Amino acid sequence: MSLLDYITTAVVTLLVVVDPPGLGPIFVGVTAGMSKPQRASVAWRASLIATGVLVFFALVGEPFLRLLGITPAAFRVAGGLLLFYIAFEMVFDRRNLRKSADAERAITADHISNVAAFPLAIPLIAGPGAITATMLLSAEAAGNWFLLLGLILVIVAATLSCYVAFRGATIIDRLLGVTGNVVLTRLLGIILAALAVQFAMDGVREAIAAN
Repeated sequence: MSLLDYITTAVVTLLVVVDPPGLGPIFVGVTAGMSKPQRASVAWRASLIATGVLVFFALVGEPFLRLLGITPAAFRVAGGLLLFYIAFEMVFDRRNLRKSADAERAITADHISNVAAFPLAIPLIAGPGAITATMLLSAEAAGNWFLLLGLILVIVAATLSCYVAFRGATIIDRLLGVTGNVVLTRLLGIILAALAVQFAMDGVREAIAAN
């Protein structure tokens, strides 16, 4: 896989899974009652924590799989199925309901004191889907440090886009409106479903070729 193809796949996959515009309305709800500087601090800390989590899994993903005796092919198939489930949630509008419920539980439990770490950084930005996608892309790099460096840059870009979405959350929510949010979520879900199927197909082909 060429560097350009890999970067393109990584950008589309992570941006669709993380869904920065979709996190904007949740950020507004989670930080309700905070001042503008407090919201800015929460947005920055959440993005920074999520970056660290995803970079960690990008760097140790492949060795971790080897330690557990899991082949990259098996992980691609399993990861593809998980990503497809997330796409299913997006298309049928179940994902935002689950995210909102996670956010509400966190506010009640922690009284917003650690809202940057939970639920914004984990699991809303660096959730199971984003971690799985990162490990899949890391496995695709297969020890190629140029591709791995490209993946890290894509992770930084994805979390930075979350920071931008958080800072402009109120404006984005107002511009998209209810209909715009619904259409965007459905469209991104369909794209992610196709990428998930491709990951699974690649894993099956690799497993067959290995045998």
